[in-house]
Amino acid sequence: MSDFSWNGLSVVLNPLLPKPLLVALAVLFAALFLLSLWRRARGSVLRLLAVLSLFAALLDPSMVQEKRAYQKDIAVILIDHSPSQSIGARAEETARAVSELNQRLGKFGDLEIKVIDAGAGPDTAEKGTELFTALRRGMADLPLARIAGIMIVSDGQVHDVPQTFADLGIDAPVHLLLSDDPAKGDRRIALIEAPSFGLVGKPVEVKLRVDDLGANPGAAANIRIKRDGVALDPVPVVTGRETTLSLGLEHGGQTVFEIEADDGPAELTRINNRAVLSVSGVRSELKVLLISGEPYPGERSWRNLLKSDPSVSLIHFTILRPPNKQDATPINELALIAFPYDELFDVKLKEFDLIIFDRFEHLGILPDEYFTHIADYVANGGAVLEAAGPTAVGQFSLYRTPLAPIFAAMPTGEILEQGFKPALSDVGKRHPVTADLLADLNVPPNWGRWFRQIAATTDNGEVLMNGARDLPLLVLNRVGKGRVAQIFSDHMWLWSKGFEGGGPQAELVRRTAHWLMQEPDLEEEDLRATAIDGKLEIERRSLSPQDNVNVTVFRPDEKNETVRLTDIGRGRATATVPAVDQGLYRVNDGTRDAFAALGEINSKEFNDPRASAQPLSALIAASGGGVGILPDHALPDIRRVGKKGERAGNNWLGLTRNEDYIVTGISQAPLLPPWAALALSIGLVLAAWRREGR
Repeated sequence: MSDFSWNGLSVVLNPLLPKPLLVALAVLFAALFLLSLWRRARGSVLRLLAVLSLFAALLDPSMVQEKRAYQKDIAVILIDHSPSQSIGARAEETARAVSELNQRLGKFGDLEIKVIDAGAGPDTAEKGTELFTALRRGMADLPLARIAGIMIVSDGQVHDVPQTFADLGIDAPVHLLLSDDPAKGDRRIALIEAPSFGLVGKPVEVKLRVDDLGANPGAAANIRIKRDGVALDPVPVVTGRETTLSLGLEHGGQTVFEIEADDGPAELTRINNRAVLSVSGVRSELKVLLISGEPYPGERSWRNLLKSDPSVSLIHFTILRPPNKQDATPINELALIAFPYDELFDVKLKEFDLIIFDRFEHLGILPDEYFTHIADYVANGGAVLEAAGPTAVGQFSLYRTPLAPIFAAMPTGEILEQGFKPALSDVGKRHPVTADLLADLNVPPNWGRWFRQIAATTDNGEVLMNGARDLPLLVLNRVGKGRVAQIFSDHMWLWSKGFEGGGPQAELVRRTAHWLMQEPDLEEEDLRATAIDGKLEIERRSLSPQDNVNVTVFRPDEKNETVRLTDIGRGRATATVPAVDQGLYRVNDGTRDAFAALGEINSKEFNDPRASAQPLSALIAASGGGVGILPDHALPDIRRVGKKGERAGNNWLGLTRNEDYIVTGISQAPLLPPWAALALSIGLVLAAWRREGR
């Protein structure tokens, strides 16, 4: 064991007897010494010295000299590469400071330099600048006892600062070199409340605030709003005050709002002057009116299919007793109600999202003026689906009413009673309503047969499916703002019964109905862009081949590039390009625009882009570190300091001397050899005996 140590020199005791025995002897000799003192015996002090010399011999002390190799201290340079460091000349100031630090620290012969790069990454916008996470990883293989100090080169906006200095596990100063002047101000938009969903046709409320950081609130400002790239009326606001915007959703699917404030009196960056908000438009309820001409096996299939969709509110009427039918059956036994055509086709017609005529026969039930109302309803954005049966070729067909102009195909008067398998047309293999019904477009579908088809010819519209004799089976058409679909068979219900394996009846009807109700995901001519995981994914849909199609990508910094799309089949052409910058991306194919927002609504990284030592001030103070400002200032002087005392001062920053070492060898020599201790003890005993003899 070591009882004393100084600068590598220590005294080590190696007892020759067990400790309990030594303690017992010490107690015995102490008692005898006290007894001699009580009796005032001569030579007591000499006897005590003799005993002490004997004990020294029993402890066998030796002098140990360590041979030490002192280790170099480590100066850590932590460099902030976060996006906010690209503002102004911060990147240049940071590079200059790091270069000069390396030069100055390299002049100290007892220092090693460890450079740690931090702050960059795809999650920076969401999580902010995380320097200390990288610092811990970088110091994981370093001996913490050799850390002389940490030099942070940053704008100071750090979002993972340890709660206490002790959490770092080091005893060294933390210094900050600010890459920009903290006196500069900036304007920003802060989104306080922003919904991600809204009802189509109803406004959503967005709460925001425009702040002039570093200036007094109360100034007048304007914000400009774009909805899917279309400018809305500007809104005046007052800085520092919360403002509520009412933004309308005009269609289902994603609507991108771009909100931008005017430049402020001081601007570090315009990135935080813009907020991008993506809102999904959903329909609260899809109202469908189903009118069946007469009962037949497929009627219940239509009803069950529409009722199974929780988003559909279905009103279903079956014409059991048309005006021309006269018999003696009492009305109360038929359980009939008067057909409310006034209410349905005049008062509440515009409330329906879709009207389905299933084997409907015009027998004077509806006056021609109501068919005219339906045609106007379609032209103004409504939707009609007609499932034709044998009555479609008679004199009471819907095609002999004012509805005829909205139909793209017309019956020829022939009814084909034969088995056939529905098949996709070339257009159907590219149209989003039918393209995904088959796993492999090159393999004929193994669907069950139908046994009746109404022969028809087309003048316009798109034929998605063909039937017997390659005649049109499913035809889609756009009329004004609305849409019309025609199915020239009443045997679709065979698929729902699984006849000969059945077919995708439910999916086909669902997709057709949603296309009629203008679901964005089923648009046949469409352009889409999605920003995710540092990539911008572009998809263009078209019924035309897309072998040589280019699009233009406009980035948030207003730079643009031309991108070639690759046709992947099913009417889709795609491309993927890197997307790193936060903000709004716009893709244009010459006809339409697509928008994609990259980054958080309230970016933590650019929430306050000003240079500031405040986030790190508590840590710097606890470590004894200091702060330097780089722009227009010389780099502070770097000094080596002791572990005690000041570690930073006026225009100087200190790095501690830890004097850490490893022991390379040991030399040992006895302090009191046993023979010398024995001779000394005997001499003292003789002196004590002589003293007593006087």
